[in-house]
Amino acid sequence: MAKKTKKPYREHDADFVTRLKDPEFAYEYLKATLDEKDMPEVFMDALSHVAKAKGVREIATETKLNRENLYKLLSKDGNPTLSSLYSILDALGLKLSLEPKKKAI
Repeated sequence: MAKKTKKPYREHDADFVTRLKDPEFAYEYLKATLDEKDMPEVFMDALSHVAKAKGVREIATETKLNRENLYKLLSKDGNPTLSSLYSILDALGLKLSLEPKKKAI
């Protein structure tokens, strides 16, 4: 029987997950989603990737959120409250902030 080789996409996924564990990369990844047309969905999908890279169990412990509920909050149908979103971002070493919208010239 031939030895199975890793598929290139799995190696890519593993590299991406490793990079998402870096707080600066995770920050840039999430920040980039804020300018997307479907921002809420794209942001939540990216937040889910970052949370899974760090470890949902660890985040659940830090945020004092139930692990199953955390998975639900991070799902496509999830709708986290502002306080739970703040807690998740805090556990990822990030904070929520606002800035004035730039006016078109």
